[in-house]
Order: sequence, then C-alpha cells, then structure tokens
Amino acid sequence: MHDLGEAFWLAFQLVWAGDADLMEIIVLSLRVSLSAMVFACLIGLSIGSALAVTKFRGRGVVLVVLNALMGLPPVVVGLLVYLHLSRAGPFGWLGLLYTPSAMIIAQTILITPIIAALSRQVLEDLHHEYAEQFRSFSVPRHAAMGALMWDARYSLLTVALAGFGRAVAEVGAVIIVGGNIDHLTRVMTTAIALETSKGDLPLALALGIVLLVIALGVNALVMTLRNTAGRYAYA
Repeated sequence: MHDLGEAFWLAFQLVWAGDADLMEIIVLSLRVSLSAMVFACLIGLSIGSALAVTKFRGRGVVLVVLNALMGLPPVVVGLLVYLHLSRAGPFGWLGLLYTPSAMIIAQTILITPIIAALSRQVLEDLHHEYAEQFRSFSVPRHAAMGALMWDARYSLLTVALAGFGRAVAEVGAVIIVGGNIDHLTRVMTTAIALETSKGDLPLALALGIVLLVIALGVNALVMTLRNTAGRYAYA
C-alpha cells in the first residue's frame, strides 16, 4: 500500500509516460462506450423522433415507461444480458459472454432509453413550432422526422454525449457480462474497482484521472454545442 502522496505521484507518472497497460484499458473503454453510443443513437433517435411526431392511443403510457427505463439499474441489465448470453441462454451459441461485444450490448441497453427519451423531448418541442407548416405542405412523416433531426442536430449531439458519459462511467453491467478479464474485457471503471481492492492505488488513480478528464471533456463539449446551437437559433 502506497501513501497517498506517493500514489498520486506514481499515477501522474503512469499517465504522462503512457503506460502500456493503462493505454490498453483506456482504448478498450473508449471503443466499447463509443460503439454503444453509436448503436444506442441509431435505435434511440429513431424511437425518439417517431414518438415526437406521432400521436396514438397509449402514447402516454409509452412515454412513462420510456422515462422509467432511463433509471434502469445497471446490475439488473447486466444480469439479464448475462442470462441471455450464457450457455443456457437463447443466445449462448454466439459465444459473446465475457467479450467486449457483450459489454457493448449491455451499455447499449442502458443508454438507449436515455437517448430516446431526451431526443423525444427535444424533437417534440421543435415539432410544435413546425407542425402547422408540415401539415400545410403535406410533408410525409419520415421527411418531417428527418427535418427535425437535422434542425436539432446540435441538441441531439449533446444527447448523444450524455449517453456516452453514462456509458463510459458504468461499472455494474460490464463487470457482470465482461468478467473484468485482463487484456480482454478490463475497462477503466472495472479496473479501478479491482486495483483499489488489490491496493494498487497508482494504477487506480491514473485511471481515475483519465476518467475525470474524459468527463470534463464531454461536459465542455456539451456546453460548446449548446452555445453553438443557441447562436445558430438566434442568428
């Protein structure tokens, strides 16, 4: 066990030197979370835009369920994915358990409701402004959805970044389906938990520093995109 000052100093040295194990964990974390964000955006934005422009019986119930799913417990998602991907599960034959693919699936399930719910709110607010014009020009629903998403592209990028931030900081689901296997499925959050329990504080702190930098970078990018969207809106 290192004293705190020495642990921080060694952590900064690991980051500055670009330690190979550290970089491997960071790259895998970013690959998994970015992949999950892309898949979640493909699904979530489609759901959100459809709900924004469509009125149907039971829509209120769907919105309540969608908003509730934003708070999905990660360990429950991990357990459900584990049961489906295990050898006894319906998708066990794919051999995805304890692979980065299983981690991507779990993170995608976690953040898709977030992206769908937030994008639905953004696009629905915008649709209220254009609904009359769409009706007067008889714009097809799919064309209206595309126009709304293009007009709200900066706001939707902030939604996507919110999903990414949620994914990259997640630990419960990925440790269940990934197993935290060294050089295969070890990501930043699971490595921090493991190294802390082992007493290897320098590596845990180094990963924590990188995770904080990523979080700050995502938030800075979100603010920049919001300001850009505001300038274009009032230009």
